Amino acid sequence: MSIETNKVEVIKYETKGVCCKVMYIHISNNIVQDVEFMGGCAGNLLGIRNLIIGKNIDDIINQLQGITCGSKPTSCPDQLAKCLIEYKNKTLKPVEVK
Repeated sequence: MSIETNKVEVIKYETKGVCCKVMYIHISNNIVQDVEFMGGCAGNLLGIRNLIIGKNIDDIINQLQGITCGSKPTSCPDQLAKCLIEYKNKTLKPVEVK
């Protein structure tokens, strides 16, 4: 088994139209290892974090895509799904972790 197989990639996603401004998602083998939210509703985002850690990105996309927040056409969960879709489509590249 290659060590590279277990490599954790960190992706940074700048959200649009929600209170959370930036998300950092840690992914290894299409499984979310951790997520950090900058801004937004702390309790709700902590709940989302706890629910998605250890989950496959496809399952997360299926559960969260299309959720809206009040009259907004998107939400933090929807933005997370959009981020994972971009990562999956390779249009969003991992960031360097120092």
